[in-house]
Amino acid sequence: MKKISLIVSVYNEKEGLESFYEKADSACRGLRELGYDYELLFVDDGSQDGSWEILRELSGRDRSHVRSLSFSRNFGHEAAMTAGLDYASGELLVFMDADLQHPPSCLPEIVRCYTEGYEVISMVRSSNPSAGLLKNWSSGAFYWLLNRVSDLHFEPNASDFFAISRRVQAVLRKNYREKIRFLRGYVQNVGFRKTTLRYDAAVRVAGKSHYSLRKLFIFSRNTIMCFSNLPLRLGIFAGLCSGILGLLVLIYTLFTRKGAPSGYATIVVLICFMFAVLFFIVGIIGEYIAVFFEEMKDRPIYIIEDKENFPES
Repeated sequence: MKKISLIVSVYNEKEGLESFYEKADSACRGLRELGYDYELLFVDDGSQDGSWEILRELSGRDRSHVRSLSFSRNFGHEAAMTAGLDYASGELLVFMDADLQHPPSCLPEIVRCYTEGYEVISMVRSSNPSAGLLKNWSSGAFYWLLNRVSDLHFEPNASDFFAISRRVQAVLRKNYREKIRFLRGYVQNVGFRKTTLRYDAAVRVAGKSHYSLRKLFIFSRNTIMCFSNLPLRLGIFAGLCSGILGLLVLIYTLFTRKGAPSGYATIVVLICFMFAVLFFIVGIIGEYIAVFFEEMKDRPIYIIEDKENFPES
């Protein structure tokens, strides 16, 4: 039989893991009629609430279908998905979260698209009422801004719920090894035949979101810098605007002065404005240098501490 891999990122999801396993396992068993076997590949991203103990128990209970990885510490959601990308053995890989906001009931539709020849299937949220107005607005604003500053196009409201073929997996494993990562962005722009499916995000089965506004801001900043060089060009536009403004102030001063030149307040305002622009541009350059520095250090994206149901474990 063909094999589908469900790659599930886990971080402090102890309360909902049993419920997720039951629903995901039930949905995967329904795929047998379509000729698919399955594996549930859980990646524990350094949980501190006992999630790994639950995953070990699930791996022991269902050794035919459940495999688990545990990180030595919290490396982040992108690292967890990357580990799943590296260790999955299926010919169709489906990435999803363990909180059941990514419904396993979508799997038959994903498999249908795959059998039609699509190798990249992006899942796009139609709604996410549990996220709140601020988070929904910030998500939309992020994609709007990213599409404006990048030469690539990103599907608005695309999530970390997506599916790829084994051929796309091989490309991502070999060629996309940045330390500061945006896997759903790589997936949307790696090429190959692709399509999108819409889904309604369900209410979290347990726990709460681990993405604070601060983390979302850092994630958005890093993503924009990885996919766009436009911020580096802001110095050109800022210099042009400052030059035009300086010329206008010069003309104003020449036509309004009487006797000795006046306008000390104007000079102070201009100096403050110029320095603000200068430091803003220097700050942007510093952020890009930080990204370069992170890549040059070439530290591992993740470190595996423990494995369950792998041949070498």
